[in-house]
Amino acid sequence: MRNKIIALLAMLGVLAFLSGCMEVNQEITQDSTGFWNEYVVFPLSKTLLYFAELTGGSYGLAIIIVTIIIRVLLLPLNVKQLKSSKAMQDIQPELKELREKYSSKDAQTQQKLQQETMQLFQKHGVNPLAGCLPIIVQMPVLIGFYHAIMRTDAIQTHDFLWLQLGTADPFLAILTAGTTFLQQKLMMAGGAAAQNPQMQMMLYIMPLMIGTFAFFFPSALALYWIVGNIVMILQTIFIRKPMMDKATGGASE
Repeated sequence: MRNKIIALLAMLGVLAFLSGCMEVNQEITQDSTGFWNEYVVFPLSKTLLYFAELTGGSYGLAIIIVTIIIRVLLLPLNVKQLKSSKAMQDIQPELKELREKYSSKDAQTQQKLQQETMQLFQKHGVNPLAGCLPIIVQMPVLIGFYHAIMRTDAIQTHDFLWLQLGTADPFLAILTAGTTFLQQKLMMAGGAAAQNPQMQMMLYIMPLMIGTFAFFFPSALALYWIVGNIVMILQTIFIRKPMMDKATGGASE
C-alpha cells in the first residue's frame, strides 16, 4: 500500500517537474533532438496525427483511439495487478495473525515480522510491488502525452465536442476525479482491502490528486486519463469478476 502511494506521488511529482523544466513551448518535429524527444514525444505526436488524419481531422478521437491502444498493450500488467490484489486480499487473515503474534515494537520482533511476512508472500506467490507496475509503466506515457499535446500546434488549437484540447476544462477535471474514484472502488470491492484504513485513504486521495492536476493541465490530457479509466473499469469488471466467482465457487465446495 505504502509503495503504491509512493509510486503515485513520484508519478505526479515527475509530471509536474517535467512540465515546468522541459521545452514544452517548443514544437516537436522530426528534427527535435534528444532521447526523450526522438523516442517518446515525437512518436506519440506522429501517432496522434496519424489517427487524426484517419478520423477526418479529429484530434479528440485520435486521443481516444491511442489511449485504448495503450491500455490494451498494458492489459497483461493490469491482469497481473488484479491477480496480485486478489492474492493480497486472500492472505489478509494470515497477515493479521502475524501482526498479532509479533505485536511488540522492538527492533528484533519487527525484523522477525518482516521475515515471516516475506515468507508468507513467497508461499502464496504474492508480489506486493505488482500493484505499482501499471502506475510506473504509464509514467513516461503520461508525461509523453503531455508534451505531445503541448508541443503539437494542431492539437493545441483543436476543438472536440465542447473542449478546447489545449486548455484546461473544469468539468473534465471533475470527471477525471470521478472515474478515478470509480476505478479504485471497483479494484477494492469485495475484499479485505475495503476495510483497510490505508486503502480507504488512498481511495479518496488518489482521485483528488489526479482531479487537481486535471484542473491545470490541457483537457486533452484529462481526456486521455478519463478514457483510460473507463477502459480500466471495463477490464476490472470482466477480469476481476471471474476471479471472484472462481474463488467463491472454490470456497463453497
